[in-house]
Amino acid sequence: MNNELLKVEDLCVYYAGSALKQRKPIKAVDGISFSAFKGESVGIVGESGCGKSTTGYAITHLIRPTSGKILYNGQELKSKTKQDRLQIAKKVQLIFQNSTSSLNPRFSAGKAIEEPLMVHKIGGSKADRRKMVLELMDAVGLRETQFDSYPHEFSGGQRQRIGIARALSLNPELVVCDEPVSALDVSVQAQILNLMKSLQDKYSLTYIFISHDLPVVQHFCDRVIVMYLGNIVEIADRREIFRNPIHPYTKALIASIPIPDPKKYSLDEVIEGDVPSPQNPPPGCPFNTRCQMASGECYDEKPELKDYGNGHMAACHKVR
Repeated sequence: MNNELLKVEDLCVYYAGSALKQRKPIKAVDGISFSAFKGESVGIVGESGCGKSTTGYAITHLIRPTSGKILYNGQELKSKTKQDRLQIAKKVQLIFQNSTSSLNPRFSAGKAIEEPLMVHKIGGSKADRRKMVLELMDAVGLRETQFDSYPHEFSGGQRQRIGIARALSLNPELVVCDEPVSALDVSVQAQILNLMKSLQDKYSLTYIFISHDLPVVQHFCDRVIVMYLGNIVEIADRREIFRNPIHPYTKALIASIPIPDPKKYSLDEVIEGDVPSPQNPPPGCPFNTRCQMASGECYDEKPELKDYGNGHMAACHKVR
C-alpha cells in the first residue's frame, strides 16, 4: 500500500530579476524533489531566504511554480478540470506565520473560521455552519463565548488557534505550517505544538512544518529537509539528522543550537560569509562559497542527493 500523500518533483520557482541586473531570474527554489507520507510531519529548515516558505506556498498553490510537478495522492492539479482542482485544493491548507495579518480585523473569530465553509458551500444552513464552527473552536481550545470576538481581543496564541481552526474547516489531509509558532512566547509555543500534535492524531493530518527553529523541529517533526539557496542539501529521519548530520551546512546549523555547556561548542562548524544572491548563485555546489571543505569538483559540478542508508540523503561531493 502506497502511503505517499505529497510528491514534489524537480520543483522550480523563479522570479524575474531587475533590468539593472540584465533580468537574471531569482532562483528562489531551484529543482527540489521530496515526498511526504500520510500521518507524518516533515520539517523544512534553513536560513532566511533559503526557499523554504516559497516551497510551502508553491505546495498550496498560492504561488505558481515555474516548472516541476506537485502531486497529491498521485494527482497533479494542473492536469485536472477546475472542479477537480477545487476538490483537491480543499485537502491542502496553510497555517500562516503571522496570526494577526492573516485574519481579517473586521471578521469575528466565528466568521473567520466560517468563511471557507461559505466559499466552498459546505454546511447547508447558517445554523449548521455555526455548529461546525463551534466544534472546531472547541477542538482548538476556544470557548463558544468567543465566537463574536474580534482578532484584537485575543492573545497571539489564541489568534493562532483561530488560524488553525480555519485551516481545519475544510477537513484537509495536508497542512502546510509556515513558521506557526515563531512569533509566540516559548510557553505558548509548547501549547500550540502540543495542540497541533493532538489534532494530527484526531484528524489524520500530514504536516509540512517550515521553521528556522531547530529545537522546535527536533521536537515536532518525523523527518527533516535541510535547504540552502533554493536547494535541498540533506534529508533524513529526525533522530538520524540530529545525531549524525552529513552535509557541512547541516552540521553548522546543528552546532549553532544554543547549549548550556560552552565547551561543547565547536568553532570548526561556524558558517562564515554571507549567503550568495539567488539571482547569481555560484556554479557547482551552492554552498561552496562558505564551505571549509570545498575544492575541485565542488566549484564545477552541482552534487546530487545520494542515499547513505535508511533514507538518509545528502548532496555533497566530499562525503563518500
